[in-house]
Amino acid sequence: MIPTLLVGDHILVNKFVYTFWEPRRGDVIVFKYPKNEERDFIKRVVALPGEKIEIRDRQVFINDTPLSERYTFFEEKDDPGIKLHDSDYHYGPVTLPRGKVFVMGDNRENSMDSRFWGLLDEEKIRGRAFIIYWSWAKNSKSMIGLNVRWNRFGKILK
Repeated sequence: MIPTLLVGDHILVNKFVYTFWEPRRGDVIVFKYPKNEERDFIKRVVALPGEKIEIRDRQVFINDTPLSERYTFFEEKDDPGIKLHDSDYHYGPVTLPRGKVFVMGDNRENSMDSRFWGLLDEEKIRGRAFIIYWSWAKNSKSMIGLNVRWNRFGKILK
């Protein structure tokens, strides 16, 4: 989810919001990882039930309309030995059935998401992440090995 979330960010998750409302496109959600439900994953909702999603050349289309995404990040890979999976650039078209959402990480070329393991069952969603309350990075120069990132405290996740 870089740059939205960094390693060492600690977040608050509203576990009750989806009791009253359906997930919305753009929500950053925590869910049970479909390949190992003992692990929690965090990704962004990109497509909703009943919508058609397609990805062509890094551009996401919802119902044949390009999706404007201000939060995406694409790593430029200069190493010719790195081969990106075709699904990094192309997916679908797929129409989502009732009860399923399509999620993706903001760091599109370094994200295990719905492109790889399929649609997410809404029942697996644990909640919506909404704020960073603590953030630190490992720092070998610090005596305790931590570097607090004060500028990330209170950052609202959008």
